[in-house]
Amino acid sequence: MNTVIRLGTDILCRIDKRDFPKVPARGPLILVINHIGSLEVPLLFVHLQPRKMIGLAKIETWDSKFIGWLFDLWDAIPVRRGEADLEAIRACLQVLKAGDILAIAPEGTRSYNGRLLLAQPGIVLIALRSGAPILPMAHWGGEDFSSNLKKLKRTDFHIRVGKLFYLDAKGERMNGEIRQAMADEIMSQIAALMPEDHRGEYANCKSPPKYLRFS
Repeated sequence: MNTVIRLGTDILCRIDKRDFPKVPARGPLILVINHIGSLEVPLLFVHLQPRKMIGLAKIETWDSKFIGWLFDLWDAIPVRRGEADLEAIRACLQVLKAGDILAIAPEGTRSYNGRLLLAQPGIVLIALRSGAPILPMAHWGGEDFSSNLKKLKRTDFHIRVGKLFYLDAKGERMNGEIRQAMADEIMSQIAALMPEDHRGEYANCKSPPKYLRFS
């Protein structure tokens, strides 16, 4: 299945893979990406191999027998959105403890149009508890995939990888405002990798980060 998806995405897309070598070859890693649609999930999963990448998916995804089977094949973590899913958090921490890549889309849902949405603060707890390094990855072009497919046209799928960093609470006591500020700073690192017209909610975010510690 992975081979089929790799060949299929290479045929249907022109994938800019120049930044893939920036992804560490080993060790625990939180890969934070933007979420446009359904294309980037299988594309990144197969093209980052042999590194094992595990991501989260809304639990409703398993309502589809085929997609549920595919996500089980990839060891995806089901998550109940809109609540503190402790089981999902424990599963995420176990992925990092095993030294694998945990892929998280801080937006928590698809944008469809390629412009960034406001980050959800769920990533903050996982990053602080694990102490794992965080790597921002931005992609765009996938928002045109469906229309290009109808025109029998290949899609230009752009990928950029930023600098590795750690989340640092600076000894501050956590509350909702600080968690959101941290999530916004993480999302801003993704925005900085994208063209200006794709930065959406983070188009005007130019303040230096307070809670990010770069390696």
